[in-house]
Amino acid sequence: MIAFLDGVVEEVRDTSLVVRAGAFGVEVFVPAATAARAKVGHPLTLHTHFVVREDALTLYGFDERDALRTFELLIGVSSVGPKLALAVLSSLPLQVVAAAVANDDPALLAAAPGVGKRTAERIVLDLKSRMPEDLLLSVDGPAGDADGATGGRAAAGGFGPEAEDAMQALIALGYREANVKTHVAQLAQDDPDAPAEALIRAALAKLR
Repeated sequence: MIAFLDGVVEEVRDTSLVVRAGAFGVEVFVPAATAARAKVGHPLTLHTHFVVREDALTLYGFDERDALRTFELLIGVSSVGPKLALAVLSSLPLQVVAAAVANDDPALLAAAPGVGKRTAERIVLDLKSRMPEDLLLSVDGPAGDADGATGGRAAAGGFGPEAEDAMQALIALGYREANVKTHVAQLAQDDPDAPAEALIRAALAKLR
């Protein structure tokens, strides 16, 4: 088992990286966000999952430990293989995957390429009982007092108030809720301080 890979990025490909580790150049398949952050010539440490099959030996890597844990949960679901699990994590922020499970909302997962309605429902049903509580914390938000107060306005599904306002506005314009949540969540993750107006403009560019 290869638990991690520590080296220098030699090449950034569409769905993988080539990382120099000692005298070897190792190809490791990564989510889109990890590939986007990788820079040739820069050091990189990835948490990895090694898949051994009769016809291939494949290494999958993640620059966040929680992404690796979510990947391993996904491939434990019937009919979800490593490539589909990686596609989910390339298309959806971890927050959205956790929100789909926590809120019984398979439509969020169905926004990912290759994930049909039945597969999305199967993922939610299976992970509902297996996803560790700490992976769901981003959905529930910080714990409040005995009356449930959190000291500020908490948005539904773990999104911040600006992201929540942007989502409500886009849904009111007639866009599908699942698509709106996916795009706004990614934009808010990339720029946590973005105001609702900026999130709306950026999301409209993706939704049109």
